[in-house]
Amino acid sequence: MTGQTITAPARVVTGEPGCGKTTFLARAVRAHRAGAAVSVAADPAGPDGGLRALLRAVEAPDGTGPAVLLDALHAAAAHAPLLVCVDDAQLWDAPSRAVLGRTARCLRGTARVSLLLSVAGHRPVDPEFAGLPVIRLDPLTPAEAAALLDEVTGGDADPAVRDDLVDAADGNPALLLAMARRLTPAQLRGHRRAPRPPADAAVLTGLAGDCLTGLTGAQRDMVLRVAAALTGLDGEEERADARLVLRGARTAVPVPEVLDSADGTLRFHSDLVRRAVYEGAPPERRRAAHRALAEALEADGAQGIGTLLHRARAWATPPPGTADALAEAAAGPGPHGPRCAAYTRAAALAADATRRAEWYTAAAEHALLAGRAHRARRLLDAARDHAVPRALRGRIELARGTTILHDGPVDEARASLLLAARLLTVADDPRPARTAALAAADAAWAAGDAAGCLQALPRGEDPAGRDAVPSAADYAHGLRALLEGRFPAAALRLGRLVADTETGEPPDVPDTSLRAAAAALMLGDLPATRRAGTRALAADHGAGGGVAALAREYLAYTELRAGRHAVARTHAEEGLRAAHRTGRRNTAAHHHAALALAASVDSGLAEVAVHARAALAVARRHGLVQAATLAEWATARADLGHGRPREAADRLGPLVRPGPRRGHFAVWMSAVPCYVEATVSAGRADGGDRGDGREREGGREREGGCEREGGEAAEVAVVVEEFARWAGFGADPQAPAQLLRCRALLAPPDRADALYRSALGLHDRADGDFERARTELSYGKWLRRRRRLREARDRLGAALVGFERCGARAWAEQARAELRALGVSAGGRTGTAPGLSGLTPQQLRIARWVAEGATNREVALALSVSTRTVDYHLRKAFAALGVRSRVELARLVERAQPPPDGTGTERGTSGGHTEIDRAHP
Repeated sequence: MTGQTITAPARVVTGEPGCGKTTFLARAVRAHRAGAAVSVAADPAGPDGGLRALLRAVEAPDGTGPAVLLDALHAAAAHAPLLVCVDDAQLWDAPSRAVLGRTARCLRGTARVSLLLSVAGHRPVDPEFAGLPVIRLDPLTPAEAAALLDEVTGGDADPAVRDDLVDAADGNPALLLAMARRLTPAQLRGHRRAPRPPADAAVLTGLAGDCLTGLTGAQRDMVLRVAAALTGLDGEEERADARLVLRGARTAVPVPEVLDSADGTLRFHSDLVRRAVYEGAPPERRRAAHRALAEALEADGAQGIGTLLHRARAWATPPPGTADALAEAAAGPGPHGPRCAAYTRAAALAADATRRAEWYTAAAEHALLAGRAHRARRLLDAARDHAVPRALRGRIELARGTTILHDGPVDEARASLLLAARLLTVADDPRPARTAALAAADAAWAAGDAAGCLQALPRGEDPAGRDAVPSAADYAHGLRALLEGRFPAAALRLGRLVADTETGEPPDVPDTSLRAAAAALMLGDLPATRRAGTRALAADHGAGGGVAALAREYLAYTELRAGRHAVARTHAEEGLRAAHRTGRRNTAAHHHAALALAASVDSGLAEVAVHARAALAVARRHGLVQAATLAEWATARADLGHGRPREAADRLGPLVRPGPRRGHFAVWMSAVPCYVEATVSAGRADGGDRGDGREREGGREREGGCEREGGEAAEVAVVVEEFARWAGFGADPQAPAQLLRCRALLAPPDRADALYRSALGLHDRADGDFERARTELSYGKWLRRRRRLREARDRLGAALVGFERCGARAWAEQARAELRALGVSAGGRTGTAPGLSGLTPQQLRIARWVAEGATNREVALALSVSTRTVDYHLRKAFAALGVRSRVELARLVERAQPPPDGTGTERGTSGGHTEIDRAHP
């Protein structure tokens, strides 16, 4: 949905037929809980019929004129805000529309009455409603359409059938549901072959038929020619040349309201209406429309793909040579959409099976470059139906594997790509085989299969002069060295690729820049990654081939590493739109993971959960271990930031510890700093002499009367040593400082101070506000427990400034809470409230937590101390205040001092655990 949130008093809701306007209004009514809401359907019968219906809905007497309606609405909203929803307002009689429009404009400036009017989007907005803010309902994304289909079918739809339906519906929810209802249960489950394409003329006409009533014969010819002109170019053009469409018309024909005319062009207001016009016309009328368009183009001397396509569609049996002419034209330069359409038509007309398979494959390659992954897969299915030579089969498998790599199970993609590499190895040109091998390595990388990645990568160098793309060789051998732990060799080859790309001529195609961006990201050269990613975007030229989605993925991860989470969010949001637009669900999953990571710093748990669930839904279905690991890490980091270290440790443990459940080989080490902090805060690892009264006996800790083995502490130490080897490679600028922070968290008091100071020194070299602020916060907590209060105040203040600078709200609240425990308010003033001044800072902090209803165990987890420490300080507080119960303590705290910042402690449950989202001491 485009447009702003519903805050203006009156808005117009529009969209093409079947887009869900009625559903949108119904949800608005259900969501309006602040007062009353009424919904009025179209009532065109009789003069002033719409106005009378609305007055009855608000229980007002009949009348006419804007003043009457305005007074009635204000009277109905006298006691509570009122929401009025009018569906299909364009069907109201003209006097009622005029009154409604004037009343809507008079509502500006009032907050008591809100008005939502839905109007059809296949025609211009009525003059009565012109000037009102518009909410246009956009088509569903493929992911949203698939979720809707799963919801209405109970998840029974076969994945291939679901993808066919989603592709044919093109984002229209009503069309999607209508097509699904026409399938039998056996067809829906894939047990019987479903009709293809499922969006037949009857379904389309049923949704858009009312939009085409009242047209004259000449107008029907006009709209059919416009539909044929746009359909013939495979959706590449949005507007048709009016001069070509109207050529040969004997008299002037009024342009019907379903068409928009501007600057000598014609287009449909609604793409669904265009499809209904074309699919609903008899075949002979469609052919006549294409014939007229071909003749008009030829009269202008045009002989390109468009002319050939119209000529090929103008006859039930095109003349001989048509297929060869189409294929020859498609082999030349031009947009991918028309070239795909030309190859597809040529293949359908070809008599030879090999040529048919070759042209279907070429059509699929252009469909993939145009961002039509589902269509590419269907064209490749048609190509695979024929017995073909070895080289052509390799080309088919390369295209198929590439398509599935973008939108499908990556293990299946890897198998197809490895087969393609073997089939193409015997060719004179080594580039297709190398391309297939590198794509197979990409598939194994996404699946978290390091051994499979090594298996796919080529081993030997190409003979001199055979490899026309040296950057591909550098990338392949650099990646192999990296996976084998030969870091100097990896840095040499990958660094050479990055340097050559930057010093050479700007590439005309984005592949080289994308490869350089990936190499620079592996090396941790973030400025070079930014430069390569932006070069790839520039070289893409808006071709719609999904380059933007992949380039922005690299840029988003670059900014996440740099700690620039707002910039990362921007790249991920743009990349997510590009991925949805080009049918790349696997890339979309990575962008959702990046958005979850950004949200884990600057947003709440709810937003993190939304993006993490979206990433995991695709990642688990398609085997995307890297995206799944990132999403899990984001969720755990959000838990840690919101004072839930135990939940964070539970989630991160399997990801970072050795074993079959360890996360992606290139990602798990990034989560180690969070894991160490979570385990120490949750009391599961030895953080040295923490000064909190915890007893240690041999290899065990005794806490709250319970013993536990120190096994997890040993596992943490092992993980930290593995992280140290990773930090030594230099691929992550923040890793060396993070390593020292981890060692400080685990170190005894006589070593921790120096480790924290060294970590802060390394942060100065790496830049990045967020990670430095985390180290300042951890150091400040450590200093406060050592009773070094002035130093603690300085470190915690610096942490607060750093978190605020990068928008890390939950982490900033942790720093504020620590400062308040020292008697420092968020604004920097010291002191305690009357009645509580006799408490120590730690006693004051614990008393406030308990007054909010937290148990001793919850307080211990939140403050990173033992339950014994909480018991001790709570007893001292009870004695100092002269209270005997938690209830008396809560009343005293409430009377003595409200929360300094006006916020409270939010408590809820999530997964069976108590949640303390925001806390003050």
